[in-house]
This record gives sequence, structure tokens and C-alpha cells, in this order.
Amino acid sequence: MKNRRIVALTVLMLFAFTGSAFSMLKTMTLKKEPAIVIAAFGTTTKAQATYDFFEEQLRRELPEKYRNYEVRWAFTSEIVRERANRKFREAGIKKRYRSLAQVVSNLEDEGYRKIVVQPLHIFPGIEYESVLRMVEGLRETFRDFNLRIEVGEPLLQYWWDMRTVAEALKRDLLPSGKGCNVLAAHGTGETAVGSNSTYLGLARLLSVEFDNTFLGSVEGITSKEEALASAKACKVKRIKFIPFMYVAGDHIMNDIMGAEPDEEGELSWSLEMKRQGFATGATTVGYKGRQYYKGLGFYPEVNSIFIKSIVRMLEKFEL
Repeated sequence: MKNRRIVALTVLMLFAFTGSAFSMLKTMTLKKEPAIVIAAFGTTTKAQATYDFFEEQLRRELPEKYRNYEVRWAFTSEIVRERANRKFREAGIKKRYRSLAQVVSNLEDEGYRKIVVQPLHIFPGIEYESVLRMVEGLRETFRDFNLRIEVGEPLLQYWWDMRTVAEALKRDLLPSGKGCNVLAAHGTGETAVGSNSTYLGLARLLSVEFDNTFLGSVEGITSKEEALASAKACKVKRIKFIPFMYVAGDHIMNDIMGAEPDEEGELSWSLEMKRQGFATGATTVGYKGRQYYKGLGFYPEVNSIFIKSIVRMLEKFEL
């Protein structure tokens, strides 16, 4: 993966410093306004609708002076891009998932010299750090073109935003005495990643605010085993799973709520609890006539945190 990124950046640099590129720079009409790039991991599931929900809210909540700015999407997972683009081609859909480097390169080619990149990451972890490194490489690539890129913050950059998110989730939680709740996060397998402190902080906040709500993750700290062990002690045999991922896609549909064991015979979280005699469910949401598992991207309060981050970055270009 790293080698491919290096190759991609090398190609961009070769393009940027050719004589034809400098010729284009002299003749193109440069855009005065910034462009906005939303950077998401991506999904090939129907949960793609989460991104539509976000963009609709973004258009509504941006201050009027920013409302007509160009908005593009970049998808950071190479595997997701390949699968999604193959599906689009086979279905005859004229749509394409592009990488962050591709999107920024296209915007530069169109005359944009100010770009805000807003990742839709929940924790300041590996994926977010990868975006920061990519942006640094792009800044260097287009340094002679006076391209400015500002990067927004992940959802849980600040403790007060964590409280806002917990408050937003509260309306979907089973109340004490009616069952237990398990927040299903992604987690990280690396011990030294800074997001681990955020996971632990969130687990502590939940333990202080609620007596029936536990945090688990697909991999890493605050594990599935810990969360389900706590939930199994629930006096009322009812469990509600709360997706704590921006998009409630493959992990939620299969690892958390899968109705059958996987190829290796491993049970989903829901199946494991059902075999312990619990009734299980998950938060869902209706959007444009369809039902979806309710990832964090379907909470307006969550999206507002990201939108405020975008506005702060746009304001930097006005200084």
C-alpha cells in the first residue's frame, strides 16, 4: 500500500514539474474560492446513503457565503474503490470513487488553489494520520503552484464533542432496567496509536453516565469480549447494539448483526448473545424510503461537528 502511494505521488510530481504544467498555470483561470473535499473510508454496501445524508446536511448548514462552494468526495480505501468502481462499471453507472490524491490533483488542474479536506474519521487514529501524511505529500508536490490545503479534525478530537455525541446517542439507548446497550466501534490493533486513549476515555464516559451501556470494538482495546461479558450480566435479557462507526456498513451488517456464523464458524455479536438467551436488536433509521442500520453519519449532531470543522478551515483562508 505504501509503495503504491509513493508511486502515485511520484507520478503527480512528474506531472507537476513538466513544462506543459507550467504553461497551463500561466493560462488557466484560477478559482478565487476554495473547494471542499470530504475524505471517507468508503463502503460498497447500501450504507453509501450515509454520505448523501451528510452532503444534504452540509449544504443546509454551511454559512450562505460558502454554500455554493464545490464539494468533492475522496475515498481512502483502495479495496473499497476497486470494488465500488467495478460495481459501477458492471451496472453501467457513470460514477467513480477516487482517491484523495486524484481528487486534489483534479481540483488543482481545474484552477483551485485553496482546498479544505475534511476526513469523516471518528478517532484520531491510523486512518486519520494516513490522510495527514497524504496531504503533506500533496502540499510538497504542488508547492510551486501555491496550493494551500487545510485539514479538518476527526469527530472526537475534543472531549466536549465526545459528550455531544454521547448525548445524541442517548435517545436511542435502552433505559436502565429495560436491557443493556453495546456500542460497537472499530478499534485498532496497534497499541501505540493515540486513538486508544480516546477509546478508553469514551468507555469511561459511558460507565459514568450510564449503568447499562458498554463499549466494544471489532479489534483492539475495549474488546468485544469485555463488552459482551458485561452485557451478559444484564438482568433483563435484551441487548441493543449501537453502531459507533460513521457508516454502519459491512462490520455492522456481518460482524455485529450477522444472522449466520461466518466461513470460519465465528458468531456475530448478535448471534452470540442470542445463544445466551438474549433478545437482540440494533438502531435503525429510515431515509428516502429505505431502512438502514444507524451509523453515526445519520445523527445530525455528529455531522454538525464535522461541518463546524469545515467552516473553521474555510475561515483560515480569510485571514
